[in-house]
Amino acid sequence: MAAVTLLGVSVPRAEGPDKVTGRAIYAADVNLPGQLWGKILRSPYPHARIRRIDGSRAWQVPGVKAVVTGQEIPGHLMGKLIRDMPVLCWERVRFVGDRVAAVAADTPDAAEEALGLIDVEYEELPALFDPLQAMQPGALRIHEDVAGYDGAPQRRLALDVPNGLTRQAWRKGDLEQGFREADLVLEHTFYVPARHHGYIEPHVGAVAIDTDGRIEVWTSTKSPFATRNQLALAIGVPQTSIRINVANVGGEFGGKGDALDLPVAYFLARQSGRPVKIVMTYGEELTAGNPGHPTVVTVRSGVKRDGRIVARYLRAVHASGAYGALKSNACLPTWHYVGGPYRVDNTSFEFLQIYTNTVPGGYFRGPGALQTYFALESHTDIIARALGMDPAEFRLRNLIGEDEEDAIGQRLRSVRFREVLQAALDSAGWKRRKPGPNHGRGVALFGRHIGGGPTGVILTAEPDGTFTVISPTFDQGTGTHTILRQLVAEEMRVPIDRVRVIVGDTDTAPNDGGARASRVTYVAGRAAAQACEELRAQLIAQAARALECSPEEADYGDGRFWLREDSSQQVSLRRVVAQAASPLSVTVAEDLPEPQDVTFICAQVAEVEVDPETGQMQLHRFVTAHDVGTVINPTTHQGQIDGGVVMGLGQALMEELVMDGGRVTNASLGDYKLPTTADIPELKTVLVRSAGGLGPFEAKAIGEFANNSPPAAIANAVADAVGVRLFELPITAEKIYRALKEKS
Repeated sequence: MAAVTLLGVSVPRAEGPDKVTGRAIYAADVNLPGQLWGKILRSPYPHARIRRIDGSRAWQVPGVKAVVTGQEIPGHLMGKLIRDMPVLCWERVRFVGDRVAAVAADTPDAAEEALGLIDVEYEELPALFDPLQAMQPGALRIHEDVAGYDGAPQRRLALDVPNGLTRQAWRKGDLEQGFREADLVLEHTFYVPARHHGYIEPHVGAVAIDTDGRIEVWTSTKSPFATRNQLALAIGVPQTSIRINVANVGGEFGGKGDALDLPVAYFLARQSGRPVKIVMTYGEELTAGNPGHPTVVTVRSGVKRDGRIVARYLRAVHASGAYGALKSNACLPTWHYVGGPYRVDNTSFEFLQIYTNTVPGGYFRGPGALQTYFALESHTDIIARALGMDPAEFRLRNLIGEDEEDAIGQRLRSVRFREVLQAALDSAGWKRRKPGPNHGRGVALFGRHIGGGPTGVILTAEPDGTFTVISPTFDQGTGTHTILRQLVAEEMRVPIDRVRVIVGDTDTAPNDGGARASRVTYVAGRAAAQACEELRAQLIAQAARALECSPEEADYGDGRFWLREDSSQQVSLRRVVAQAASPLSVTVAEDLPEPQDVTFICAQVAEVEVDPETGQMQLHRFVTAHDVGTVINPTTHQGQIDGGVVMGLGQALMEELVMDGGRVTNASLGDYKLPTTADIPELKTVLVRSAGGLGPFEAKAIGEFANNSPPAAIANAVADAVGVRLFELPITAEKIYRALKEKS
């Protein structure tokens, strides 16, 4: 009996009907009996000492049921790893937007009115906004004892640097000797501003405390187990006292794995004896959320006249903001992509997190990768031009091959760098004559390995012949549950409508590390495949008893079991499940390693036209090529590519959190520009298929690849078009115009 495969089929999204009909429940939709609305009073100063807080007048507003100040709950700190962020500040505030006090009331309006009646007396302190200034020897210290914070990663702390938080560093070979041997040494510095994720749903959290002290939470998070841990540590209770309940995530792009305002909601609920819900406004999201870090990257390379890179130094200085709490490692996971796809024997890479009196930075789709690769790939183009070489040819000459070491000494396998770059160049017509004057083409690469960590599934064969998957992995828009349905249907040989996926809460589902690091198909997919293998063995053993044969003599497909030698002797899946003495269910919990010896690659080519009179740039065409294995669902796969490209274009051309004196001045989606349909050029995708994928059926990651190198590709294209180099994002007409004027 021939099996019908579901691999490579664009089946509809599992959650699609609920979302388009409005049945999907998001955290903001949760309304609990007796629920109050919470609001937070935030600091108007980037750095100040709190002299006095008086919330007595707030209690006079009708409907107010709780007023909590930082001076009433001192000592409560929160964070993913390092706990350096006050739940509510009691002594000092360190950025505009720091939490100082909170109220809960029957209505949002009453809560807002009460906030305005809380009296806070501040003593302003000097502030630091630039990470390079914060590193100067005489700079004031934003935190006096970083090593003393709970969770401080002692081996990673950069205590030798003023206002240093963490340092990650790698060295290979003899850097100084490499530079001495070089025929040409070039150094450049690049600047990337703070950027927001732009998800439409803001952070939301609702907290209720049962009569037995059990804490029930509904929140917008991609990492429920991590969020539970953060909340437990912040409020001082065991994790087992908290349940994170299921709610859909309305977009996140790396930004929704934090407890953020949940501890505040807890203290309001504890004081009032009623559930409390806090919904951040978009002004709060943009001024007190967890944006991508402002970063300064310096790259120096030594090359030979024949184009070989013999030495490379890179230092990235990230403005961590006022706290390091919103980063899982108190740093960005640069080990996923450090060094790039080029062969370099002598290197030094350093990534610093520096405290500043600005919005605390968090994770952003491929954390830190866009900053690094804007610098690295722009710098690579400059070197090629200085040597008189074609930028594509220069890259091809220096790309790592199979079983060669990367720039930090990691030997790589399943390398497809050359094939993917060549595919992008061919599709873009790299050697074709340009369509006119002031047209340019630019190329850029991005490569990374993927994450590992814990996850699991519970797979159950139901009496009606269907299968239920309980997964701890939230689908934040990538199509995770659709992929799981396809994998289970494929492995269990049933139509996809016989498989459903349910998201489990933190009481019922296996532990999970969250949707991050392009890991979900790898870890969740492999857990699902293992569960299918174990459950299939149980089912076949049960069916063999009904067929009066050994398990080796039975086969299975389309909800039936039969004798291999006589397919007319059959038994249905429903009957097998019904006759089982106990429920047929399998629980798989895994903790998979991060495969650092496998790096996947994306190559992109931008084609632009620049008006030299105004600096206005038009992006005509954008080609992206990817190393892929088995594509399980082509539509969701392409959605990740297109979404990533558009996100990268936005960060290349318009996105920036503008700050003045530590205050975000474009704190609305009307002022913070995101790309619209009018900004999207002709997009073309090229898939280079090969073996070596780490997921089920050799599937490869796709989530955090297309969004990180568009800024470099576009900057390189502008330089090719009109001969000016931009070292700062976003790439605007004003910056191009000024560069052209300086050139002339």
